[in-house]
Amino acid sequence: MKILVSNDDGYLSPGLHCLVTMLKKRAEVTVVAPDRNRSGASNSLTLESPLRASTADNGFIYVDGTPTDCVHLALTGLLRELPDMVISGINMGANMGDDVLYSGTVAAAMEGRSLGLPAIAVSLAGYPGEHFDTAAQAIDMILDRLTMRQLVLPVNTILNVNVPDCPWDKVAGFQVTRLGSRHRAEAVIKAKDPRGRDIYWVGAPGGEQDAGTGTDFYALRHGYISMTPLHVDLTSYQAMELVNTWLNAE
Repeated sequence: MKILVSNDDGYLSPGLHCLVTMLKKRAEVTVVAPDRNRSGASNSLTLESPLRASTADNGFIYVDGTPTDCVHLALTGLLRELPDMVISGINMGANMGDDVLYSGTVAAAMEGRSLGLPAIAVSLAGYPGEHFDTAAQAIDMILDRLTMRQLVLPVNTILNVNVPDCPWDKVAGFQVTRLGSRHRAEAVIKAKDPRGRDIYWVGAPGGEQDAGTGTDFYALRHGYISMTPLHVDLTSYQAMELVNTWLNAE
């Protein structure tokens, strides 16, 4: 198996290194990751300037772009051979509920799926994170299930995995979940730069809102590894008939 690994925390991230160490025991691994932390970059592509790829001493390729840039570049010309799948992570901090709209970790996996490959995003629910080995073991077990049973994810679907930041023997198990949701984000924090000009820091994300049984929030709170299938097709099929009714109303 050939696996492309990327992330949004940058190629020096301890989570990335932990994941690669585990994956190398079972696959040929290529790393193409951002040259620095690009958390919150979502699915953005760099279109107005060229991308530059460099190779670190350990063989990791780092790119001066977003997580989506990294996977796109890797799969559309940088790599001589296409991998069999894309894994993004291990992210420092959870990517649950509304987080997936902003997450570069999830976006890297989505780009892999958009370019035709099965993809998994994995995050450790702790910042800066301690038990990356737990998240790596979770991915190892998931890959065992996928390969032993020759399972494939549905087209246009990625798997978003969130792992509690605890030792493996404290994990309660796995749960298949849906996305929860958060309350409205906290207000921006206003400050002044050294020249007296107004500057703003994006505030903290909102607390849990829809976080009951069956959600990713609930699973993590109770010590479970959350596995949420995400559909890349954002179409709201349930709303199509309603919008059609609006359009044809007299």
